Amino acid sequence: MFGHERGAYTGAHKKRKGKFELADNGTLLLDELGDLPGPLQAKLLRVLQEGEFERVGGNRTFNVNVRILACTSKDLQEEVNTGRFRQDLFSDSR
Repeated sequence: MFGHERGAYTGAHKKRKGKFELADNGTLLLDELGDLPGPLQAKLLRVLQEGEFERVGGNRTFNVNVRILACTSKDLQEEVNTGRFRQDLFSDSR
């Protein structure tokens, strides 16, 4: 979702733009948002609130203007209640 810099991990031979960067000034569909792991939920929340992110292995901040369409087959309220989905991301996503 966020791209990576060259050398960020084994096999990262060149930098790669992520989905947010590619969708700048457009729309990005996030399918099965309820399956997103906790650490990525925090990074997604930062993009939603601040409009910025960093590529994996990078230290440059990128600003984006992206409309997000998100869907899931899970009951997000139940996921929040059980601690598997962030309350603050759930509130921002409604």
